[in-house]
Amino acid sequence: MTKQVHFQSSLFDLCTADPEIIDIMVGLGFAQIAKPGMLQTAGRFMTIPKGAAMRKIPLTDIIAAFESKGYEVIV
Repeated sequence: MTKQVHFQSSLFDLCTADPEIIDIMVGLGFAQIAKPGMLQTAGRFMTIPKGAAMRKIPLTDIIAAFESKGYEVIV
């Protein structure tokens, strides 16, 4: 069964459902997501595309990283 990541869901919801997403996001340069309390605060309204825009990380790089880990990306 393929794992899915919905880019319109909040980071809080995604990471709560699948903690492996935290490691992928940290590897992409989103180190703040691993800090205590960040998921419970900013993570509740932040989506992957919003975070990518803020950090100036191409969404194509993020999609490629998730696909390389076996995820189906739903934009």
